[in-house]
Amino acid sequence: MKSQLVCPDCGSIISVYRNPLPTVDIIIKIQGGIVLIQRKNPPYGWALPGGFIDYGESAEDAAIREAKEETSLEISDLKLLSVYSAPNRDPRYHTISTVFVATGRGAPHAGDDAAQIQVFAREEFPAELAFDHSKILNDFLTAEEHSA
Repeated sequence: MKSQLVCPDCGSIISVYRNPLPTVDIIIKIQGGIVLIQRKNPPYGWALPGGFIDYGESAEDAAIREAKEETSLEISDLKLLSVYSAPNRDPRYHTISTVFVATGRGAPHAGDDAAQIQVFAREEFPAELAFDHSKILNDFLTAEEHSA
């Protein structure tokens, strides 16, 4: 979306763009389950680890960084699951999330934006997840069933 402002100093027209914000989410497989975090900040709830991609950072590097910051896990075997871009997927902003699947190494500990962390078996995911993470996990489980 493009709008225009007028410069108060020189009167020039300035174009202003509102673009979706790029994010990553990571499905981390460890100990026979999937790592979820309890969010410390709104919107609250259980969620996949993830966050915003920094300027100058690739989506892959952002996934590795966010996994480490929020879970203290090293991740490997990073694979793209899909991209999620529904304008209402995040109640705060229009975000576009690149979602990865990875294998975690280490002992999970909540950090950064995570109040708690837990490894959930596939049959035990919380009923209510933040954002569109229920859809993402359902898509992941469906993809795994088809590849088995």
